[in-house]
Amino acid sequence: MKLYYRLASLFFVAVFILSACGEESPTPPSVTDVPSTSTAEAELTPIDLPVGFGVRGSWFELYFTDPSNSISSQGTGGVDGPLVDAIDAARLSIDVAAYSISLNSVRYALINAHDRGVTVRMVMESSNMDRSDPQQIIEAGIPIVGDNRDGLMHNKFIVIDRSEVWMGSMNFTDSGAYDDNNHMFRIRSTKMAENYTKEFEEMFVDGKFGDFVDPETPNPTLTIDETRVDTLFSPDDGVANALAPLLSNAQESIYFLAFSFTSNELGEIVRTKAEEGVEVHGVMDDEQIRSNQGTEFDPFRQAGMDVLIDGIDGQMHHKVFIIDGKIVVLGSYNFSQSAETRNDENTLIIYNEQIAQQFLQEFERVASHAHE
Repeated sequence: MKLYYRLASLFFVAVFILSACGEESPTPPSVTDVPSTSTAEAELTPIDLPVGFGVRGSWFELYFTDPSNSISSQGTGGVDGPLVDAIDAARLSIDVAAYSISLNSVRYALINAHDRGVTVRMVMESSNMDRSDPQQIIEAGIPIVGDNRDGLMHNKFIVIDRSEVWMGSMNFTDSGAYDDNNHMFRIRSTKMAENYTKEFEEMFVDGKFGDFVDPETPNPTLTIDETRVDTLFSPDDGVANALAPLLSNAQESIYFLAFSFTSNELGEIVRTKAEEGVEVHGVMDDEQIRSNQGTEFDPFRQAGMDVLIDGIDGQMHHKVFIIDGKIVVLGSYNFSQSAETRNDENTLIIYNEQIAQQFLQEFERVASHAHE
């Protein structure tokens, strides 16, 4: 009998060790070292949406809005549908960091979750809190903490049951989901959720926004199903210092989709790589090109680079780099000094060719409506 219990104990220890190996936190390489990308070849499954595009992998879902769709003006059938489904399935907790919120579908889902006993908490950009949707959320009993500062609480992420994260460039607004070009990325990973929960609680619990926060991300570099993912939060993690070596080490191509691009440092690196023969293509938002002081669009065009102006009525709101068709930078971080030093932002760097190819397809869709 003693032998039986000893063997059983060894069995459960082995199971525990194996289950802990699903996600690793490897030591990040030096900033000059660009790691190899994932070699996983699992097929991605298309996600059918009336308005938008989606694919599913083993640990993620990736969504793109489709403002050029003829039925996008109806404001239904878009990428907010899967997000609402995830909110509806929440059992314990929902943490929301929202620059702005006006999507009825998301508002209803959050209030319904609160009413059924799920703990719902929010942080927001204070200047957007007096609008009707945030006020209805507050009246329903959901607490919202504003940043109350000059810099922007510019994040757009949701953590559900501390086991999955929704993030990207899309504000939870009607225009964000149906008028603008945006991406939204769902990550199923408790360690990634731990990263975002830590960032959320610094704002919601500690009241620390902007540069009042120390870099304390629990798992800054993760390996999820053979894919390396780096997590960075602004302004404490120095995103530009992470992006500079990635761009400088590009060997074949740099594609970018940029709502706002005013960073002289990153712009200079991109121009240098183009001069060295790296293939560079970009699309930038028309309104930002015309209104931004110090936009990099003019220097790009003066250097003879293939950088286009977006052609939709809404905003080309992506903040994306695709490097060598294998590495993707995505999130809320515009390529600007404000995003680097003042705003609360989040950025992922994903080393996965399949995901990069999906963003290249989005680039082609956006570019097909753009002009010189």
